[in-house]
Amino acid sequence: MVEPELLKQQFLLEDLDVSDLRKIGNAIREVVVKKGEYVFREKEETKGIFLLDSGKIEISKITLDGWKQTLAVLTKGSFFGELSIIEHRLHEANAVALEDTRILLIPKEDFEKMEKEDLLLATRIMKRLILVLSGNLRQMNEKFLNALISY
Repeated sequence: MVEPELLKQQFLLEDLDVSDLRKIGNAIREVVVKKGEYVFREKEETKGIFLLDSGKIEISKITLDGWKQTLAVLTKGSFFGELSIIEHRLHEANAVALEDTRILLIPKEDFEKMEKEDLLLATRIMKRLILVLSGNLRQMNEKFLNALISY
């Protein structure tokens, strides 16, 4: 079991109470990824929601002309893999460790079970996901508009 104090440091889970953190802590698996190793590749099935405990992860995509495009570099407290869970699809990007990294994985099966058996907890997590995704969308929109204006 992953202790609630450790989970509380995760941005996705920081608003949850101790009893909810214990429930999640029982499901979480710890994953260690060495520098240069892939957490997942584009077109792979999702394993779950990844919570970054230490290290750095690069999310990237290969363009049609074969170039690697970095989409994000994530650090401690960040999470990723959530879109594949929400949309029930394969990963659309690659996730590779930029340094030795420790990840806390909420397995797909456990998250789906939580959605069915503990709707209140699943709703709290989904609300946090939505807040982060909407913030990311706002930032992208602003960057896009600034690029248009300066062009």
